[in-house]
Amino acid sequence: MSGSLQRTLLTLAVLSCATAVHPVVAGAPAAMTRETPLVRAVRQCRKSVVNIHTERLASDEKETRFFSQKSRKVTGMGTGIVVDERGYVVTNYHVIQDVDKLLVTLDGGATYDARPISFDRRQDLAIIRIESREPLTVMPMGTSTDLMLAETVFAVGNAYGYEHTITSGIISALHRDVEVDETQSYQNLIQTDASINPGNSGGPLLNLDGEVIGINVAIRQGAQRIGFAIPIDDARRTIARLMSVERLNGLPHGLTTTDVKQPGNHQLLVEKVSPGSSSERSGLRSGDIICKVREVTVQDGTDLERSLLDLPAGQVVEIILRRDGRDQTVKYVVGHGRSTGTAISASAGPINAGTDSPTAPQTAARRPVTEPLTAGAAGAATSSSPATTATATADPIVSKAWDLLGLRLAELDERDRSQIRGRYEGGMKITSVRSGSLAARHGMKSGDVLVGLDGYQTLGPDNLRFILSDERIVGMTAVSFQLVRTGLSQPLQGSLDFRAARR
Repeated sequence: MSGSLQRTLLTLAVLSCATAVHPVVAGAPAAMTRETPLVRAVRQCRKSVVNIHTERLASDEKETRFFSQKSRKVTGMGTGIVVDERGYVVTNYHVIQDVDKLLVTLDGGATYDARPISFDRRQDLAIIRIESREPLTVMPMGTSTDLMLAETVFAVGNAYGYEHTITSGIISALHRDVEVDETQSYQNLIQTDASINPGNSGGPLLNLDGEVIGINVAIRQGAQRIGFAIPIDDARRTIARLMSVERLNGLPHGLTTTDVKQPGNHQLLVEKVSPGSSSERSGLRSGDIICKVREVTVQDGTDLERSLLDLPAGQVVEIILRRDGRDQTVKYVVGHGRSTGTAISASAGPINAGTDSPTAPQTAARRPVTEPLTAGAAGAATSSSPATTATATADPIVSKAWDLLGLRLAELDERDRSQIRGRYEGGMKITSVRSGSLAARHGMKSGDVLVGLDGYQTLGPDNLRFILSDERIVGMTAVSFQLVRTGLSQPLQGSLDFRAARR
């Protein structure tokens, strides 16, 4: 079978236009003979799985300048896994891509609006967040280092809108490379015959201990019981970057770490401590094993990042570590020290399969665009830091934006800020669009405010330097954008095709 035909048969496990059906849970407690390991595993993990429902305007509606109250909407679905009790959820990027509204339903039936936090298009993973009224149950994490062919596994997901559907099967193969189309491919996937259906995307593949060992991502269209999942160890390295405290809060910890994953032994090893960083000042050293931060047990880089995420600068927290076989406690002060941009989680570049460290750019971006779904969503307007409002024309990265995209950008004045206040933290004003350029072909105009590029806020040259760095864009075929235009109630969104710029 030709490669092009194979690609046409592969489809992402996400569905448009469907109606959710709530399953009915019934029955008395099971007898001991019926309470199998699978039953116990499902009971353990169920509260950590969420159902995702999405809405977006039809593509032709988005292209028009005017939006009617009867604009056509396309619905979709997916699944997510709770990775932090405060409401942080991981799912596939293709589940939330280009949607206008996200709804998350918990196991008990409570439904919340969700907003995207960050994503990695190449790895097809995204972090979204809900503001839950009470702490959520974090999914127990397994490892994908010791998976066995024919091992029993099961999936939980929003299959065709049937929430929390359980399917079981075995691991059919390991290390599968799968190409979906010209722009999306996956490496090192787990193949399973547990039924994966549209709507399962972003949900967990679990072992009989109730631990997640993969994130379901794709199916073979037209086949029976051929599904694929991202190994959890690969996914957790990406999740650590997506939840980076430097990336989201601008407060680096200065640690370069390695996930050590073995059966029954999950550890986070400190490889390097940056001079002058908060971690160096607290007494952390290379070779330390980080065991606990605050009340969070640390098993890998994701646990480290989430344990420090959203803490205010200056807060003192205890870190329990193991050094030379003995446990020690150190005091860590959040946000003290210099930013080095070298922490493992500061990169948004791809992670190579089988490695513990991503290719890190020199500078990390500030917070991703936090309100890309609903243009009118309320949010506190904050001023950009001096680092992100430096004069744009004095920075070489602006020349790169001009050469690659055809955009001349400058910092916002107070009048410009009034356009976006309450919706976005900031942006950069388009002062000139080169005729015939990539930006011109996509309808960008002088006076527009660019608020997002590749899913990140564009607050100033520092953001552009990260977003357009060679390490990130090499090999990329397109980059998404979001801008605000005077007189329009909705943001303008689209995708810039790099292939056109490189010809």
